[in-house]
Amino acid sequence: MRIADRVECELVVVGGGPAGLAAATLAAERGIDTVLLDEQETPGGQIYRSVERRSTPGDRIGPILGPDFRSGLAQVEAFRRSGATYAPGSAVWQVLADGAVGITQAGEASLLRGRQVILATGAMERPVPVSGWTLPGVLGAGAAQTLLKSSGVVPAEATVIAGCGPLPLLVAAQLLDAGVPLKAVLITTPRMLRAEALMQLPRAFTQFQEIIKGLSWMRRLRAAGVEIHHGVSGVEAKGVKKLEVVSFVAEGKRRSIPASVLLLHDGVVPNVQLSRSTGCRHLWDKTQLAWRPDVDEWGATSLERIAIAGDGQRIFGAKAAVLLGRLAAFDTARRLGRITVHERDASARRDQKLLKEFTRIRPFLDAAFPPSLVKPLPSGDTIVCRCEEISASSLRQSIEEGLRDPNQIKSLTRCGMGPCQGRMCGTTVTRIIAEETGRTVEQVGLYRPRIPVKPVSLGAWAELRNAFIDPDLKPKGEPSRREL
Repeated sequence: MRIADRVECELVVVGGGPAGLAAATLAAERGIDTVLLDEQETPGGQIYRSVERRSTPGDRIGPILGPDFRSGLAQVEAFRRSGATYAPGSAVWQVLADGAVGITQAGEASLLRGRQVILATGAMERPVPVSGWTLPGVLGAGAAQTLLKSSGVVPAEATVIAGCGPLPLLVAAQLLDAGVPLKAVLITTPRMLRAEALMQLPRAFTQFQEIIKGLSWMRRLRAAGVEIHHGVSGVEAKGVKKLEVVSFVAEGKRRSIPASVLLLHDGVVPNVQLSRSTGCRHLWDKTQLAWRPDVDEWGATSLERIAIAGDGQRIFGAKAAVLLGRLAAFDTARRLGRITVHERDASARRDQKLLKEFTRIRPFLDAAFPPSLVKPLPSGDTIVCRCEEISASSLRQSIEEGLRDPNQIKSLTRCGMGPCQGRMCGTTVTRIIAEETGRTVEQVGLYRPRIPVKPVSLGAWAELRNAFIDPDLKPKGEPSRREL
């Protein structure tokens, strides 16, 4: 669908992953005029990326990705049948508190206003600024999985995976099945569970099959002769023009493994660029070392028109994201006057019960797999801002010279001014300022959000479609076309 042809709708859903699909499907089935904006070309989000193509008979990648991945096909098919309008290839660069959404599709920029907006932007892989992380050959484990799903591309040379949580083990097992020469998996958590994790284990028993999966991946890796090291720290990527060696500390000794590819993973965090640009309240999660929006049980934010669903509000996983999407859609129907509060509560009761079951494992996972690679902040020549190549030492020097605010640092050093708009470096910069100045992360804050949050060409901006069709869509203070 050409999104520039639309000016308004009842509900705009941003994101085509589990939460966005679930929200849009339920809303459309309830008769709500729903538009789903998806930056990808097919629905599924990151976790179910290319699931329709990978579920076709004879596809060689689908079996490698496993049944959990292919289970997303049913959700995509339900969305296709729902009657919701689907706008693929739509990059959202603005969401305002009044429901105005800025979009670029096929190089054409336009505005769409929704009476209600559900942000289902999902999670992003936590940036891991270890020494050498900008060398060619170093990337995120999630990024490697995305290449496998979308293009069937895998590393052809010696590969090492380092990090914590279930994903490195899953990616390692998938790459092993794809024939990748996997040398080692470096796990930053100790072999024995921490006391905090053991205390949470009884609550996680309803989701014990998820723990069993992790153990089965570990057995497969050991059987294939892959080195597995626990309690790893001090991971470094070394090389001249590309990665040559992965260095790390295990059992008190510095070790090295020759490798051409290093996949890093230290968990995922809510993708809050768009939600922060709306101006809704956000909180600092000390456990996960990440910012997340302040929402109620329905995903409602501090703004009347804006709700947030799925991992974009808090990391709970794909199954819970579906339920969070449905809950946000139920509340949207109530806000639009389609159902009463009593009808919303009665309809959502089963989803709320399932959500409690699916999220019981979260406290265990938080205690068992805390972010470890990013806990020691970068120092010396380690790059903090990849876009502008700002090192940790130069950043700390700026702080010593009196710059105590992220926005001051951004203005005077260009740190955070690149194409990612601080998505990769923002939290690290805040934590370094907090450490150097003796303040909390909450006191320091983050970069001030700037629109557009995604790059928009000057040509597309100049030809902004439909912005002047409806005078109410025109941003305040902007001159009319005649005045231009």
